[in-house]
Amino acid sequence: MFLYYLLGSIVLTSYLTLSFKVCEKLSIPIFPAIVCNYITCVITGSVVNGAFPINAKVAGLSWFPWAMAMGVLFVSIFNVIGLTAQKNGIAVASVAAKLSLVIPVVLSVFLYQESLSFAKQMGIGIALLAVVLTCWPSRPPKVQKTDNPVKHVPEPKGNNDRAIWVLPVVLFLGSGLLDALINHVQQTMVKPAENNAYLISGFFSAAVIGTTVLVYQMVFQQKKLSAKAVIAGIAIGIPNYFSIWCLVRFLQQSPWPSAASIPVNNMGIVLFSTLVAAIVFKEKLQAINLLGIALATVAIALVAGWF
Repeated sequence: MFLYYLLGSIVLTSYLTLSFKVCEKLSIPIFPAIVCNYITCVITGSVVNGAFPINAKVAGLSWFPWAMAMGVLFVSIFNVIGLTAQKNGIAVASVAAKLSLVIPVVLSVFLYQESLSFAKQMGIGIALLAVVLTCWPSRPPKVQKTDNPVKHVPEPKGNNDRAIWVLPVVLFLGSGLLDALINHVQQTMVKPAENNAYLISGFFSAAVIGTTVLVYQMVFQQKKLSAKAVIAGIAIGIPNYFSIWCLVRFLQQSPWPSAASIPVNNMGIVLFSTLVAAIVFKEKLQAINLLGIALATVAIALVAGWF
C-alpha cells in the first residue's frame, strides 16, 4: 500500500511544480494564488476529515506548535522559490530545492540512529549528481553575426549580488528543514488518527499568514485579487493537500528508513516532473539532462535497497 502513497506524492507534487509554469504562461499572479491554495487546502482537509478539526484539545497537543511552524515554512518557501526563479533562474531554484534532500537524510541518521549501507550512501551521492544534471540549464542560442552589429547596451548596475547568492541558500535550507520537520513530527508525535488534524493545522497556519499579508497588500498597496488567481488557487490547493497527505502516509508505512524514503520520494519527483515538462511543455532535454534522468533511476534503486 505504501507504494500507492509514494506514487501519489510523486505525481501530485510534480503537478504543483508544473502548475506554476502554467500560471506564468497565463500571467496569473503567484502570491494570491498561493494564498487561495492554502485556504483550499484547509477546506479540502476539513471535508476529508468530516469537520474542521482544530479546537482547544488539538491546540494542546505536542505537535500543534510544530504544525504552526510548518505553515510559516509553507508560505515562506513558496515565495522564496518565486524570487529565486526570477533572480537566479528556474534551474537554480529547482536544484536548490531538490538538493535539500540532504538535510532530512543526514538529520535522520543523527536523530533516529538510522544506519546507511555503502550502497545507500553511494545512491545519495548519485542522487545529488543526478539532480544537478537533470536541472542543468540549456545553453543559450548562439548569436548570428550580421553586417549590422547591434550596439551593446550595458546592463543596469545596482543588482544586489548578495541577494542573488543568498536566495538559493535560503531555499536549500528552508526546503530541507520543512521535509525534516514533517518527517520528525509525524514519526515522534503524530498518531495515525491525528494525521488530518496535523496537516490541516499546518495549512491553516499558512492560510492565516498568507491572508493577512494579502489583505495588507490589497488595502495599502492597492493590489487586486483576480478571479484567475482564485481559480488557480483552487486548482493547486486540492492536489497540494493530497500531496502532503500521501507523503505523510508514505513515511509512516514505508518499510525503508527515513534516510532512504525521503530521497526516493524526491528523486521520483525530479524524474517525473522533468519527463512531463519535456512532453507537455516541449522542453528540450540535452544529453546531460538525459544522463541525469538515467542516474536518478539508479539512485532510487540504490537508496531504496532494490539491489
